[in-house]
Amino acid sequence: MMEVPRVGHSVSSPTSPCEDMIKNLSLDAIQLCERDGNKSLDSGIAEMEELPVPQNIKISNITCDSFKICWDTDSRSKERITHYFIDLNKKENKNANKFKHKDVPTKLVAKAVPLPMTVRGHWFLSPRTEYTVAVQTASKQGDGDYAVSEWSEIIEFCTADYSTVHLTQLLEKAEVIAGRMLRFSVFYRNQHKEYFDHAREAQNNKMLPSVKDNSGSHGSPISGKLEGIFFSCNTEFNTGKPPQDSPYGRYRFQLPAEELFSPKTNLYFADFYCMYTAYHYVILVIAPKGSSGDEFCKQRLPALDLANNRFMTCLEDEDGRLVFHHAQDLILEVIYTDPVDLSLGTVAEISGHQLMSLSTVNAKKDPSCKTCNISVGR
Repeated sequence: MMEVPRVGHSVSSPTSPCEDMIKNLSLDAIQLCERDGNKSLDSGIAEMEELPVPQNIKISNITCDSFKICWDTDSRSKERITHYFIDLNKKENKNANKFKHKDVPTKLVAKAVPLPMTVRGHWFLSPRTEYTVAVQTASKQGDGDYAVSEWSEIIEFCTADYSTVHLTQLLEKAEVIAGRMLRFSVFYRNQHKEYFDHAREAQNNKMLPSVKDNSGSHGSPISGKLEGIFFSCNTEFNTGKPPQDSPYGRYRFQLPAEELFSPKTNLYFADFYCMYTAYHYVILVIAPKGSSGDEFCKQRLPALDLANNRFMTCLEDEDGRLVFHHAQDLILEVIYTDPVDLSLGTVAEISGHQLMSLSTVNAKKDPSCKTCNISVGR
């Protein structure tokens, strides 16, 4: 296996990680190698029919920032192949983040090695993203030029979500800025009056889990997959009570913290992000032990010790009562994975403002923030 280096504007750069990369071949030159096999004499690449076109391309071992690639080729010409050219592109996305620069197609070149070959690079591979890939075989000539095959067929694949290893890296970065712990006693959820009316009338007085939106890190394994109900637990520093403002609606359901968070539940870290602001958010998941949500999280998210973590804790005091604390310097978004009966708490109108600008619904993570990004895509 080998990691395929990215071709920069000059692959003969002394900082290149691969000594056998094509010399004096620019990114523009590679882009001139059309997939129909046309010659580009100006690029220093010649076409030779004898070189086999890669067939039956297979992509495997896909992670959020790497994949393995292999293909079938004519064994009679294997000894003539010195390099592979790989054309990697993101599929067109009409809903692309308008704040992001347009993606530049990535042209990779690597010395011919035994297949399968590992392609890895967080600078050109992002998690949960669809890509197309095509391959050429190439043979270095005595004059320094390269003979190439025609391009292979185009294959599509999608990179994976963050693994627990990547999420643990996010967790550790979040711990750095979590701050001291403040006591809290209730979870609360703000919505419009119609939401609670519907829960009473059509859902047997229950709030039901729904699929999480695409807010937060692009590689989050819970986005679009985990079902749950969002709650908050943050309190105001000066009052110790929930804030009276909310971006989600003027009506608030509030219930004692022990109704959702107790030794009968498991706690998981799910994400750490910001939205081009100074505020940072951490998503936590509370799942009743043995529930379907718990089984989902066990396979994908780092588990937290209920009594000893930097984000949100639950522990017994000397009298056996549960005591709860939350991190002061993070905005916690808590997902509870089971239905919640409205009879467990109260619904009342808040006295503050509805701050729509603070909503995180489908909010995109700032990819440039050094505080909450890790080097495996965004």
